[in-house]
Amino acid sequence: MQALKRNSFATTLACCLLFVALAATPAAAKDTWTKVRTKNFTLVGNASEKDIRQVATRLEQFRDVFSRLFTGARLNSYIPTTVVVFKNFDSYKPFRPGDVAGYFQPGEDVNYITLTAERGVENPYRTIFHEFVHLLVGNNMTTEPPTWFNEGLAEYYSTFEMREGDKQVVLGLPISNHVLNLREQKLIPLQTLFAVDHSSPYYNERDKRGVFYSQSWALVHYFLMGETEARQQQFGRYLDLLSKGMSAEESFKQVFASETQAIEKELKKYIGQSSYRARTVTFQQRLEFDSEMQAAPMSEAEAQAYLGDLLLHAHQLDRVEPYLQKAISLDPNLPMAHTSLGMLRVRQGRFADAKQYLERAVGANTQNYLAHYYYAFALIQAQNDTTGMIQGFSPETAATVRTHLRRAIELAPEFPESYDKLAFVNLMTNEQLDESVNLVKRAMALAPGREHYVLTLAQVQMRRKDFKGARQLLESLVNNANADAQLRSGARSILASVEQMEKYEADYKAYTERAAKEGAGEPRLRRRDDAAQTDAGGAIETPSGPPPVASLRPRKEGEEQARGMLMRVECLPKGVVFHIKVGERTLRLTGSDLQRIEIVSYTPDVSGEFSCGQRNPPNHVLVTFRPSTDARPKTDGEILALDFVPQDWK
Repeated sequence: MQALKRNSFATTLACCLLFVALAATPAAAKDTWTKVRTKNFTLVGNASEKDIRQVATRLEQFRDVFSRLFTGARLNSYIPTTVVVFKNFDSYKPFRPGDVAGYFQPGEDVNYITLTAERGVENPYRTIFHEFVHLLVGNNMTTEPPTWFNEGLAEYYSTFEMREGDKQVVLGLPISNHVLNLREQKLIPLQTLFAVDHSSPYYNERDKRGVFYSQSWALVHYFLMGETEARQQQFGRYLDLLSKGMSAEESFKQVFASETQAIEKELKKYIGQSSYRARTVTFQQRLEFDSEMQAAPMSEAEAQAYLGDLLLHAHQLDRVEPYLQKAISLDPNLPMAHTSLGMLRVRQGRFADAKQYLERAVGANTQNYLAHYYYAFALIQAQNDTTGMIQGFSPETAATVRTHLRRAIELAPEFPESYDKLAFVNLMTNEQLDESVNLVKRAMALAPGREHYVLTLAQVQMRRKDFKGARQLLESLVNNANADAQLRSGARSILASVEQMEKYEADYKAYTERAAKEGAGEPRLRRRDDAAQTDAGGAIETPSGPPPVASLRPRKEGEEQARGMLMRVECLPKGVVFHIKVGERTLRLTGSDLQRIEIVSYTPDVSGEFSCGQRNPPNHVLVTFRPSTDARPKTDGEILALDFVPQDWK
């Protein structure tokens, strides 16, 4: 909400609302659908063009007021917003989450706002404005703001009203259910309120959530509308610190820590008053946008495609297909329908089908950047193995993915996900890593609130052996109490890997120094059947084609062989440890020295010098080892030979 300092505010993307499962019935064919484009929105609907234009005007007014209040803020969203305006409650019913007049559905690729032109008791704009605040101000945050501030801010602006012929805006109107809650329920101690996050009972439990939202609204209202100017200045400083990336905890300590009790007393007094002030701003001219709008009739195929895509983004996958198939039956070449059906197949895990639909979408030379992005995304997801992990890309797949991601960036340079996915492909292929740093930083600049980009950048830095940079990124995420719990868990896991790799580097350095003193060089990959024909450096050209069985090292008595994936090699001062995944099990096999292990390659993908560290991507190998005979072994045995083999070798 407004922060007195005109360009200081913060929030996050809101949680998605869940739909109520309803029967999937495509929209009536006789409906007349209209599309209205404004500077910042695309509106579609079966309401009248006049009603759709009125909705467009209200949304543009809301956004325009924000641009005036926060002149230094970046309000151009990197995610397009589509508004679906239904003509009445009956046509809206299959698409709304319960008995509401409007809702906001945020997404990583498109945001949806839905409402009905038919007016009932409930104001459809309250929820929409609340969530829209999260969207707008989230563009300007580098860290997750405190939850109380996030929700209190959105509630404050949810009462936005235009009056006096669209020349006057009213902000901060009292919300009756909040006022009633605060007078009937015990207040939350401020120290507790400030500590609430998305995992807290006050945010998730129904009997506690009401008073949390009400008190958060009241505290923001007090800071913005209270008569104590000192508190308004404090609030402005607090928002400045948050917007500059300081943690919520540290920002609070600097501004409020010594006065929490005083603020608590003042808030109780403020809540107990008989009325709440609102702020009125009058403009010299009407906030009018109708002349900037462009309206056009829509085909039934387009209408069905939009409805199907709406349900797709609402995660009602079982209801999507009838709409999209209807759209394709009416217009077989409609790119949007093929794109949405392709993404539906991706979410269903049907990647071959997804590829077919998305190839149709991009094959028409479409200017829709999402078609190119989704096609690349589907190709990436198709690389998942049975554990849900992506082990790598073939050169052909990597080239195709890069082509379409670069095309998506060309068509929509403000869309951050394309940059992140392109950096991910480079990460998996271990190529263009310097470029990848810039790609992820570009994504972070466009969408500073999307913390998963931090994980991508940290992994790129780790691959570049910039362990210090990776550690700083990961520690900032781990220590951010307001960050998503799953992301923090992932950051901890990657941080542990950084620490391991730092240790590997130190151990490997010690190993090579010791080997140099003993006169041993780097081990080189060779062919077993031509072992005598080595060059001066001990290297030999790796053969192409699968290895003949006769050339493989024969298994002797007391030895075992296993086919698996070489994940990493640890070089320790007193030996080496090979980590080889065989099925669901990971073997830890030790050796006293790399020079004493027969390491042979039968694939051109692995050649030259062999060194320690993480294998990225992991390699297909046949390992020969002597199993451990200890009752409680520390390792699975001693490694004797390692054959690198092609993926399809049997």
